Amino acid sequence: MSKVLRLSEKWFHRALWLVAFVFASFLVGLGGALIGDLPSVEQHQTLDDFMDPAQTPALRQTVKDAQRAEHDAAQALSQAQLKLQVARADNQAARETFNNWLATRHATARAAQDDELVARTAQLDKLRQTEREALTVVESSKQSQLDSRQAQARAQAQLRELEKAAEDGWNKALRAQQLRVFGYRLALTLPLLAVAGWLFAKQRKSTWWPFVWGFIFFALFTFFVELVPYLPSYGGYVRYSVGIVITVLVGRYAILALNRYLERQKQAEALPDVQRREELSYDVALARLAKGVCPGCERPVDLKLESNDFCPHCGIGLHNHCGPCGARKSAFAKFCHACGAAAATRLSA
Repeated sequence: MSKVLRLSEKWFHRALWLVAFVFASFLVGLGGALIGDLPSVEQHQTLDDFMDPAQTPALRQTVKDAQRAEHDAAQALSQAQLKLQVARADNQAARETFNNWLATRHATARAAQDDELVARTAQLDKLRQTEREALTVVESSKQSQLDSRQAQARAQAQLRELEKAAEDGWNKALRAQQLRVFGYRLALTLPLLAVAGWLFAKQRKSTWWPFVWGFIFFALFTFFVELVPYLPSYGGYVRYSVGIVITVLVGRYAILALNRYLERQKQAEALPDVQRREELSYDVALARLAKGVCPGCERPVDLKLESNDFCPHCGIGLHNHCGPCGARKSAFAKFCHACGAAAATRLSA
């Protein structure tokens, strides 16, 4: 139809379609924000809401205390191991010195060195005792660390049992909440789709058609893009069922529309030629002629053939002659292209 529009009219139509898409984009943004915020009307539930309120806090506190105790024991163990290493090194060095000194004493066999022997032996015993005490601290730290880990493992095992027992109730509540939120979204989008259907059927060619089409685009996007991802799956049964229902509805509408169109065409083709041309819109007739089809029955015709004054399929007049100048012209033209006379003054084909 754009081929038969005035140049300014073409640009106005393009601008109005741009208005329709911009209007739809703002509506889509508003609808997306609204649909995205719908889950906030429901109270957010977590797994903790379904766990034993008497045992859960105590067990979690036990885990925290055990983790803290394990951390402290690990730090104490590091310090004790370092002290043990120092004590062992001191003991080893003192023992080597004592062995060297003892070898020297055996070589000299001086009795005056007996007191020093006793003192050195006592010093070695003290260093050995220090090493033993450090080892005791290390073992104690390891035991504390092990006790903390075991206490933490026991508490975590009990927590897992409580979580496992609460999972069924939580999952059921979550599914119920998701269905409620989906119901809210459906209650919001279905009326929009119904209004869009009514606008498409009644108002798509009205003066305010850009806003009508903008709303239609918005409703379709909201239903098929914003809503469909939230459809419950149940193994795909719901999605496939919804797809089947929508396909059947759209197919039924298309079949009925086609039958109504064919019936209207049959009735129109039975009318007199003059009445049929009068009932055809000027723009519609020009648009069909531009496509090389009959304006009456929309079947292909060779409009360039000079002898083709009538449609061979429905008999409607395609060309006639101008009354003042006799030029052959389109039967749907308002003025003669040769002399500019009004089409009212014309001769029959």
